Amino acid sequence: MRARRSPAGAGLRLAVGTLTVLPTGDIGPVDRRTAGWAMALAPVAALPVALGAAAVTWAGTWLDLPPLAVGLCAVATTSFATRAMHLDGLADTVDGLGGGWTRERALEIMHRGDIGPMGVVALVVVLGLQAALIGSLALLPWGALVIAAGVVVGRASTVLTCLRGLPSARPTGMGATVAGTVSRPVAAAVQSVSVALLTGAATMAGLPWWQGALAGAVAALGVLWLLRVCCRRFGGVSGDIMGAAIELATTIALLVLAAGALR
Repeated sequence: MRARRSPAGAGLRLAVGTLTVLPTGDIGPVDRRTAGWAMALAPVAALPVALGAAAVTWAGTWLDLPPLAVGLCAVATTSFATRAMHLDGLADTVDGLGGGWTRERALEIMHRGDIGPMGVVALVVVLGLQAALIGSLALLPWGALVIAAGVVVGRASTVLTCLRGLPSARPTGMGATVAGTVSRPVAAAVQSVSVALLTGAATMAGLPWWQGALAGAVAALGVLWLLRVCCRRFGGVSGDIMGAAIELATTIALLVLAAGALR
């Protein structure tokens, strides 16, 4: 008799296989319950990415590299560890928001494989900001831990993009699989744990505890704003929008943490 598959275990494998380059093998059929588990466990699946960024940050600081070089190495690590998938989603989302006068045209732009000028500018700004902010935070005691927590907080935004009641922008694709699969209590729990993690890391790095809590809260608000804009423009969420939300949340969290950090 074939063993019954655990939805939580299958969800974690789906999250790891989708959000990282780590191989997970054949996951099999994905139902909405498994998809919901995958989105809720996205911060757990991101731990190898976060630890990789922290290790590179620590090594760059130990080698006394310039802060910007440390930040660029950390950003390169997270990009390679996720196949740059979230960055691709960010570029496609910005192109869709700025390039299509109708919903259909915007979705068509997002579906294409190329990147327009608005998407390129978004990538340059976000990658530049993340590198500069990581370089600044790396100078703090336990700065690498703060950066790892920021990466985890960014991935926790997946629960907000998949809240029940949010429709999918397309009838097929990743957005259609995971849209509306996460209940509000689960989303609140995931967000609370990630903010607590960020608060603890900020405190260890010598920052005020409230700065870590504020960084997590502002990141969540930024994602909710993005979802409001995208749902009005595209009629729902998609895999690209989820990637854009992850990059936006990560950048906002790092920005708030770095504000006045070295005074």
